[in-house]
Amino acid sequence: MSEIYILIEHRQNEIRDISYELLACGRKLAEEHNSTVTAVILGYNTEKIVEKIESQAHKIMVFDNEVFKEFNAETYQIALADLIQKNNPFLFLIGHTAFGMDLCPALATQLNIPFTTDCLDVEISENKLRVVRHMFDGKLAAKVLLRENPSYMLTIRAGCFPAAESNLKTEIEKLDSLVSETPDYRKFLEYIEAVAGDVDITKSDIVVGIGRGIKEQDNLAMIEEFAASIGGVVACSRPIVDADWLPKDRQVGSSGKVIKPKLYIAIGISGAFQHVAGMKGAETIVAINKDANAPIFHEADYGIIDDLFKVIPVLKEKIAEL
Repeated sequence: MSEIYILIEHRQNEIRDISYELLACGRKLAEEHNSTVTAVILGYNTEKIVEKIESQAHKIMVFDNEVFKEFNAETYQIALADLIQKNNPFLFLIGHTAFGMDLCPALATQLNIPFTTDCLDVEISENKLRVVRHMFDGKLAAKVLLRENPSYMLTIRAGCFPAAESNLKTEIEKLDSLVSETPDYRKFLEYIEAVAGDVDITKSDIVVGIGRGIKEQDNLAMIEEFAASIGGVVACSRPIVDADWLPKDRQVGSSGKVIKPKLYIAIGISGAFQHVAGMKGAETIVAINKDANAPIFHEADYGIIDDLFKVIPVLKEKIAEL
C-alpha cells in the first residue's frame, strides 16, 4: 500500500481540530499496513503551521505561496490535482467540513478517483477500501466498499478519531505550485465571525446536556443550577432548540457543535446518532435516563437508570459533600 495523504485545514494561521484527528487516523492506518503518512499544507508564511504538526507525520509537503493565504477551493484543486497525479497516494483524507465538502467532490471527480463523504470509520483490507457511513437519515450505519482503484479520497466526520500525540521523525518538502493567481470569478473577501453567545460550550471542560426528558422549560432552572454547582455549562440536543428553550449555539450534534469536554453529563437524552456525533469525543460520558434501552448508554462510561428528577438533587448533594 502506498502513502496516506492528509490535507491540513487551517484558518487565520490556526490549525483546525479535525486536522489533528485526521493525522491520528492516518497514523493508525499506516501502522496497520506498513505505510507512511504525509501531511499536505497549502498556505502563506506557513512556518508556525508546520511547527505545530512536526512529529505528527512522516513527511510534510508545503505549498507556501500568497495565493494560498486564504482557502479557495479553485486554487487548492489545481495544486492538489497536480500533486495527486504525480504521486498517486493510496488514500487522501480531508475533513468533512465546509472546506472539505467544497473541495473533495470536485477534486475527486476531476481525477476520476473513487470517493465518499462524511465517513465515520475506515477499513483497509487487501488493498480494498471500506468505510462506515450513515444512510437513510442516520437510521442505518452501512459499511461501503469502494470500487477497486490505485487511489481513493474520503472526507471524515469530526469527532470520529481522537487526536493523539506522536513523535515521528518528519521530513519537510517545499513544493512549487502551478497556481500563480486567484481566479477572478471566486475570491476571498473577508472573515465574518459568527456572533458569540453568552456561553461557548466548545471551551468548557464540563458540559451538562439536556434532552426532551426534562419535559418542561420550567425544569431548565434546576439543570442550570446543577451545572453551575459543578463548574459546567448547559448544552442540549436539537428538540430543546426547536422548542426555543435554549439558543442554537447551545446545540450539540451533527447540525450543532462538536464538543470534547473532560466530562459530559447527558440528562434525559435518548442518544440519537445526530447528537452522539457531537459529543462522542468527551473524555468521560455520564448518562442519566429512565429508559434502560436508550442508545446513549452505548456511548456512556457511566450510566444511571432512573428518573432524572430524583437523580439530579441527590447527585448535586453528593458532589457538594465531596
